[in-house]
This record gives sequence, structure tokens and C-alpha cells, in this order.
Amino acid sequence: MRIVALEEHFTVPSLVRQIGRDAIAARGFPPPEAAWGPGRIADKLADLGDARLRLMDDSGITMQVLSVSGPGADLLPPEQGPGWARAANDALATAIQAHPDRYAGFAHLPMTAPDAAARELERCVSQLGFHGALINGLTDGRFLDDPVFAPILQRAEALGVPIYLHPGLPPAAVRQAYYDGLGAADSYLFGAAGWGWHAETAVHILRLAVSGTMQRYPGLQWIIGHMGEGLPTMLARCDQVFGRDITGVIVDHVHVTTSGFFTLPPFLALLHTFGVDRIMFSVDYPFASNDTARAFLDSLPVSPADRTKIAHGNADRLLRLHA
Repeated sequence: MRIVALEEHFTVPSLVRQIGRDAIAARGFPPPEAAWGPGRIADKLADLGDARLRLMDDSGITMQVLSVSGPGADLLPPEQGPGWARAANDALATAIQAHPDRYAGFAHLPMTAPDAAARELERCVSQLGFHGALINGLTDGRFLDDPVFAPILQRAEALGVPIYLHPGLPPAAVRQAYYDGLGAADSYLFGAAGWGWHAETAVHILRLAVSGTMQRYPGLQWIIGHMGEGLPTMLARCDQVFGRDITGVIVDHVHVTTSGFFTLPPFLALLHTFGVDRIMFSVDYPFASNDTARAFLDSLPVSPADRTKIAHGNADRLLRLHA
């Protein structure tokens, strides 16, 4: 069975070294040498060759749609971000050219320079053959419903490509108020993959719906990961409280991947809320295991036809991938 994984990450170490350690620390990333930080998986993130492909083969994963893992261009000022993003996207294009049947790409955008980001998105789609963009959470504390980001949303809609809204680390004020004071490792994990990432992305999607941003760009589709970042269990409550159909807006505009979540209860909530045509397989490599994700896909209590949709059919249709 063809299997496409959509939330799979890489870095270009030489580019990351161009971002000052102070800027990386201010955004909330742990130092590379931290035992609980990125140093544990740095080699896997940097590899776009034999080791990554071998692990994909071992789990039967046909294709990874790759995206830059932070820190990235959103930490840089507007005059520096576009060049950084262009270099990262060119590096990804080179890897895709070497393995076109195994890799595809989401554009990395210089979010602190929205007009340049829109141009880079068009270059990546029109010239490099990428299939959308992945954006890591807030930029300078601003959500994507802020009018400053309109050029990016307009360009994505015009190009007919989705935006993958990936979690980003919470702003400093949020980290300090909600997650600090637990020891360095626990505070970071609580604000990141342990809770904060998912809560912030859910808030982000809700803002896009409640603010009318999704409705202003009816042709723009969004992707989120992690079984919907908790939204499948909350949308009916949102409908009740807001007194309008928040669920309908979100389900019409949002697709969801399984990245990093490999247990049945969140999947069943996702299936019942979004329907099978909006669910796509992902691993969250290298932060999660290919083997674990594949075993979960194989164990899902769905029909063969629905398993095929989740494994590749929905992704092929949305991203216009060619088997």
C-alpha cells in the first residue's frame, strides 16, 4: 500500500548556525546540548539521504512531505529572513530532485516579511514544485488572522495550495504565565509537545474561524496535525457557546493528520467530527517513530477503502501528488 506522511521534518545545520543563540533562546528553544532538547535528534533532522530512506523502507512509508523544523526564518528580521528561507527551500528542492518518488515539500516562509513570504511561496510552488507551506505557529506574537499576513493567505488561495499550521513555541509571556517554574526540562515540555503546542494551535484555528478569516479565503485549505490538536472533542461546545456553526466552518476548511498521536480514542473523536475524507497519515518524524505510526495505521478499525484514503488517497488529492 502506498503511504504518504505529511508532517515530516528536516533542518539544514549550516543555516541554523546563522541564527544567533540569543534569538533561539528568546523564542523558547532549549540549547542544543540539552539532554531533553534537539541535540538528541539533530543527526536525523539533518539527514535527507540513505539513513532516512532506509527507515522509511523499513516501515513501508512511500513518501515524506518534508518541512523545516524550527528554529527558522521566523526568528530573523525582515531583511534577513527571505534569504534564509530561500536557502532552506533550495536545499529541500535538491533533496527532492535526487529522490522525486520519495520526497515532496512544503515551503518554508520568511514570516517576518509577509510580502516576501508570499513571493517565496509562489516561487516554491511554481518553480520548485512544492505542494503548499508549513507555518510554525505565531510570528512575533501574532496569529494569522492579523491583516499583516493577508498577502500570504491570498497567495496560497490563488495558487490552490494548503497551509499546514504546525505548532510553534508559545510567546514568552505565555510561557512565563502558564508553563514556567517546573524545572527547565518539564517547563519546556509542558509548553511544547506535552501540552502547549496543541492548545496554541487549537486556539489559532479557532481564531481563524471565529474572526472570519477562513470565510474570507474560501478556497484556502488548512492542515493541522496531532489528531486535530484537541479540537474534535471541543467543537460541539464551541458551537453551543458561540451560538453559530464553528464546526461547519472548520470542517470545511481543515484537514487533519495523525502525526505523533497513535492511540484510538483521539482517532475516533477525529473520525466522528471531521469524517474520513479529512484525515491523513503522518508520523512527525524524527520526533516520533515510523514503526509505531505504521503499526497504528494498520490497526485502525476502518474499512480497507477508508484505510487507503488515510494512507495516501486524501493526501494525493489535496496536495496533487502523483503516485
